[in-house]
Amino acid sequence: MVFDGIVTRAVAHELDSNLSSGRVLKIYQPTDTELLFTIRQYGENKQLLISSHSTYARLHFTNDKYENPAEPTMFCMMLRKYLSGSFIESVKQLENERIIHIHFQTKNEIGDVSLKTLIIELMGKHSNILLVDEERQVILDSIKHVSHAQNRHRSILPGSSYISPPSQGKTNPMTIDGETFIKKLDFNGGKLDQQIVRTFMGISPLLSREIIHLAGLSNSAAYRKAFEKIQSMALHNKYEPHIIHAEKSLFYVLPLESLSGKKQSFHTISDMLDTFYSGKAERDRVKQKAGDLLRFLTNEVKKNQRKLTKLDQTLEEAKHADKYQRDGELLTAHMHLVKQGDKQVEVVDYYGPDQSTRTIKLNENKSPSENAQALFKKYHKLKKSKQMVEEEKKKAIDEINYLEEIIDQIESAREQDIEEIREELQEQGYLKKKVNKGKQKKKITKPEPETFYASDGTLILVGKNNKQNEYLTNRIARKDEIWLHTKDIPGSHVVIRSTDPSEETLIEAAQLAAYFSKSKNSSSVPVDYTQIRHVKKPSGAKPGFVTYDSQKTVYVTPDEGNLSKLKREPD
Repeated sequence: MVFDGIVTRAVAHELDSNLSSGRVLKIYQPTDTELLFTIRQYGENKQLLISSHSTYARLHFTNDKYENPAEPTMFCMMLRKYLSGSFIESVKQLENERIIHIHFQTKNEIGDVSLKTLIIELMGKHSNILLVDEERQVILDSIKHVSHAQNRHRSILPGSSYISPPSQGKTNPMTIDGETFIKKLDFNGGKLDQQIVRTFMGISPLLSREIIHLAGLSNSAAYRKAFEKIQSMALHNKYEPHIIHAEKSLFYVLPLESLSGKKQSFHTISDMLDTFYSGKAERDRVKQKAGDLLRFLTNEVKKNQRKLTKLDQTLEEAKHADKYQRDGELLTAHMHLVKQGDKQVEVVDYYGPDQSTRTIKLNENKSPSENAQALFKKYHKLKKSKQMVEEEKKKAIDEINYLEEIIDQIESAREQDIEEIREELQEQGYLKKKVNKGKQKKKITKPEPETFYASDGTLILVGKNNKQNEYLTNRIARKDEIWLHTKDIPGSHVVIRSTDPSEETLIEAAQLAAYFSKSKNSSSVPVDYTQIRHVKKPSGAKPGFVTYDSQKTVYVTPDEGNLSKLKREPD
């Protein structure tokens, strides 16, 4: 992930072109670190996402849906107070830094024009969003508060004067020529890529390596030419937003000849960032929301695994049940040799082929007769327990499979899916149901499978948890529509809303089934498909479990790059 000065410059240019003169309609704060602005410009509403997340700090237009809290935060209410109904004058980058200023024109309580600046600092764990009064340069509030004790250079608190982040003494590469670029480098000092990062503002290690690659480790003239090529594209806003899918996927806004991998191009910077970050940021939000569930489920799996180990030990012991019957009979036959208090006795093993002696261990606190009875009792107990243990073992294995499937569902869940998973675990008795004393009953909402569209526009629905799987298969889908599921692999129910889908649609739906399964990182995944009429839920089965017949099988390789394409509604 490379949100450097050049990417920031590209974002600022795109937002300035698309937001200037736009009016702020709505402001939400879906999470502790994210803001969502609805802005209307030239008759069109646009959603602007601004994030101060320590890992995923960014801003761009988004098509994603966000779940807003019932009660807005203090920061959100403050933004609404000052910015609702305001007009955006401009969006500017501060030099070549990862700092963007959005300038708003609004009116104060007495109707006079008032200027406010929303400052977005995209600086990793120090990322922040601040609203500043332009005239007084005073911070009205920020999404993260920083005291002098935390930062001696500046405090970020309501009422404090705004001070920019400390300068690192770097040169802005957008304001120099190629000759100056060369003069600032020590070609005898080595590690030129590190020198470039240390010397020039907003240039990431990725871009510095690209400059070195273009220069070909040649002379200073080649470095000058490589720098001027990069600089010219940035100065003239000639961007080529793309994601490179390799071992570690990354994005950039300029062409990168130094990297190999599958390239996915985009029309806009926002499309690229929305595609790259949305899944990752949502995964982080889901992880926070479902952290307690994951810990509980993991512990339950471990508990059942320990139970399996003990059951296996009991089964192993049960294999030797006959030994206890044999010892009981031998002890009964040699009762005359045993005295109260003996810890063991040597007897002739009449059952052995060579009639050798055998040592039988005794409980010194029991009589000879009681020891014999204890051996017979152990024999009958082990004999009887074998069938019971096999049944308990099957239950434990089934429960592990069920719990691991829920864990997999959380791994690919949307935020709205988590509550349904929590409800299912309550219904299955794993979690206690919360009692809302004196409160209104929670409104029952229908499960919402995720929506995708095949290349030809055919609707495809994907269940993201067991409640959605059951609702999709048993309630939404019609008998003659096509149902898909990975063969013998836990995963989502997928339904094509067509009775006769094209081969391309079938393959795309199968790829979705493979992606939302335990085999999402595998190749040539077998996916069964059949009509809904052939899918049945056995009586008493766990939620989401079905049997089916009359199926055919296709083999597909999940492709994450196709997901964003299939998510878009057809024109």
